[in-house]
This record gives sequence, structure tokens and C-alpha cells, in this order.
Amino acid sequence: MRKITIDGKVYRLPNSQTAFQREMYGHLIDWKWANNISDDPGYFRGIPYDAILPDELADSYPMLYPDIVDTLKRHLQKYPFRIHKYFNHMASSQAANINLFLPILGHPQASTVLRAVKSDFASLAIDHLDHGFRIEFWDELYGNLGDKSKISGTDADIAIAYYNHQGELCLWLIEHKLTEPEFTTCGGYRSKGRQPKHDCSKTFAEILSDKHICYYHDVKQFNYWTITEANQNFFTNHDHFDHCPFKGGLNQLWRNQLLALSIEQDSRQPYEHTFFSVVKHPSNTALDKSLRAYQDLIDHQPKFSVLTSADVIAAAVAMNDSDLNQWIKWYRSLYKL
Repeated sequence: MRKITIDGKVYRLPNSQTAFQREMYGHLIDWKWANNISDDPGYFRGIPYDAILPDELADSYPMLYPDIVDTLKRHLQKYPFRIHKYFNHMASSQAANINLFLPILGHPQASTVLRAVKSDFASLAIDHLDHGFRIEFWDELYGNLGDKSKISGTDADIAIAYYNHQGELCLWLIEHKLTEPEFTTCGGYRSKGRQPKHDCSKTFAEILSDKHICYYHDVKQFNYWTITEANQNFFTNHDHFDHCPFKGGLNQLWRNQLLALSIEQDSRQPYEHTFFSVVKHPSNTALDKSLRAYQDLIDHQPKFSVLTSADVIAAAVAMNDSDLNQWIKWYRSLYKL
């Protein structure tokens, strides 16, 4: 923890932050103080941080838009999901994701709003999932990736079921990022259980020819490379990398894409088409390097897209609806849009 003084105010912040993180944390802490949530810090490993909420406020969800709290509680009863360790944090991406999508998904004009950011979106499939959505979606009905445990595994921050203009049922998986400077990197590469044969310097093609090179495949027995082999044409430009493309920030993008592809290709599930998108804060440019590298890897295939929270908000603004406008004002204030 370090103390930084800005305009006469002292902020207790993490030691290492990007310029955007420092700016956003300062704004979020100011918002926390100005809206009388609490002047007290929360604690991590006994150290106080101003962006963390005090433990006694955790169950009241003060970082969520008030009108969606009951919706979230009902959703948790139908689809219990793991609340992130840092959910009780002003900079929580999980909370920001919920704040961005639940007010839209619960609105009568949800389909119109979402169509403005996804052109094939005809109508929300309210007869699937929980009125068309599920938070922290993973493939437990089908188990294709084989990596899910109580504390880890691949999931999408939110899944939205919808019908396209041809009446086909589709699934849209979304990963939301707020202040993170990078996507989740490869846990296998960092594992102490790696052996010399787990050689991440090998290329995409070399790993496909001997999947046991990958710790995830050899030790954890995850199905990542088996699914990748079935979809190797999707990763068109893999030869642009002289090592495993999925060692760094592309790892999370790869796994979420595999989740989407494997669901689409599983005859046991009802979705004709699946898509994966990243939605990020427009000022968080730290993610752009990995996003550009991933789009190059897949040759900009339309199964993957990048949006910003400002794009989603702009689509909602166009409705000129009083309920949406009230939420938009709140959201813009909180997340500095």
C-alpha cells in the first residue's frame, strides 16, 4: 500500500498501478466518499485500502445500481455463482459488468438496445437461461473444457441468449474488463508442477502434434488443445507466433473462445451460433495490445468482437427512456464516462 496526495486528499492505493488505474481508483474513491457509502477503508491482508469497502457493507451491495439488487439476488437463487474475492471493491469488474447489463436486460427495450451493438440481435430469448441471461456462465451442462472447479475454470462474465433475424437461437458470451491492465495469463506456465517437457517455447503447430507439451493438457487433462485442434482453422495466423500464443494475455481470450466454439459444436445444446466479445472501459488502453494480437491471430473473424462500455451506454441513450436515463446518469457518474 502507498499513500498518494492529490488536491490535498490522501488516497491509500495499491503499490503498482497504471496511470489509468490510478486515475480511476481516485475517481471511484471520491465517488465512494461523496455518495456517503463510507469514509472507512476496507482491508486486504490487514492493510487498509480506500477503494475496498468495509466488510460490514458487503451484504448491502452499495456498489450496485439499487434497482438491480433484487434481480441479482433472485438470479443467485436460480444460478448460484461465485462472487469474486474483490467484488466488495469499487473497481470490481464483476460488479461493473452487472451494473452495465442488468439494467438493460430487465428493460422492455432490451432487444432494441442490444441490437444497436450487435447487428444480428433480433430479440432477447427470455425462454432460455434466466429471462435470457446468466452471470458467470460456464459449460456445466456439457463439460467440454473440463477445467471447472469450485475456485477456478473458464467462464464468461455474462451470457446472453437471443434469437437472430433468421429465428435461430444464439448465445453471446461476454468478458468485461474495467481497470485490469491485462487478461488472465496462463496458469500452466506459472505452475510449480511443470516439467521440462512442458515447453511453452514450442509453436502452435508443434503443440498440436504433441499436446503433452502443454501442462494444461498433460497434467490437468483440460480439453483446450483437443478443442483447438478441431478448430485450428479459426486460429488462422498462428504461424505469426514463434512460441505458444496462449502463454500471456491471449490465454483468457483463447479459453473463452474455446468455450463458445465447443458449445456451438455440441449437439446436446440448443444454440445454433455462439459469439464471444470483450467489453472494456474506453479509457483502458492497456488491454489493446493483447486484443490486437488476438485479432491478428484469428484474422479478425466475426465470432469475436470488442466493444466499450461507452458503446453500450450510447445504445441505451438512444432510447431516451426515463428509467434508462436515470441509470445512465448513475453509471456515467460512477465509472467516469
